[in-house]
Amino acid sequence: TPSSWLALQRTMQGHSNYVFSVSFSPDGSQIASGSGDHTCRIWNAETGKEVGEPLRGHTDEVRSVSFSPDGKRLASGSLDRTVRLWDVETGLQIRQPLEGHTDWVACVAFSPDGHRIVSGSGDATLRLWDAQTGQAIGEPFRGHSDWVRSVAFSPDGKHIASGSSDHTIRLWDAETGEPVGDPLRGRDSYVVSVAYSPDGARIVSGSDNKTVRIWDAQTRQTVVGPLQGHKDAVRSVAFSRDGKHVVSGSYDGTMRIWDAQTGQTV
Repeated sequence: TPSSWLALQRTMQGHSNYVFSVSFSPDGSQIASGSGDHTCRIWNAETGKEVGEPLRGHTDEVRSVSFSPDGKRLASGSLDRTVRLWDVETGLQIRQPLEGHTDWVACVAFSPDGHRIVSGSGDATLRLWDAQTGQAIGEPFRGHSDWVRSVAFSPDGKHIASGSSDHTIRLWDAETGEPVGDPLRGRDSYVVSVAYSPDGARIVSGSDNKTVRIWDAQTRQTVVGPLQGHKDAVRSVAFSRDGKHVVSGSYDGTMRIWDAQTGQTV
């Protein structure tokens, strides 16, 4: 229940700089973190203890981490303009870095089947990668006019949502890279984070204007929100597994839980 989420269970310490991104493994047993100290770390979610050694290879801040659906691999994106793949069990980097972006990599996400990785960059493009070979798939996705801050696959893997500093959310065909319909536009504010609902029918977004919005993925209209309460930019958003709640994290140092139907805080 939402009330049980509010109890701090443990604090994990080890990074020597900001922690920019965290990701639970699919089975919930591990947590990955990416930091300004150029490393990724894996933690035991039950004990809070670090698992193995830090994952070293990036030459600049790690801004995004994402577990593969089977929990065996971790993708990371960095200011060094690369995406890297890691073997979670050994802590070793899998093959060479995935290179192609011409500016820093702000966000990464695995497809639901684990076969592809999408990345978003300061170069205003998205790129799709083969998770097995590390090769780029097709051409970059072009349409945003400013850097791409967040990416998310739809649960069925057919679409990708991206949020950008150009104030829009764009939906893309995950096979062709073509835009799907018109961009989702709210008020003039950077879209910092996007996430799909478990059924793929809705998208939640967090913006630098301190608000959260829930959109209908088909009509592209705001269906709940803007939800107000944060006192600074909303850095991260996610739906609960049952789709009934949304959680948001902000630069104001707080997390808020919202009813996804009414928009009321829980």
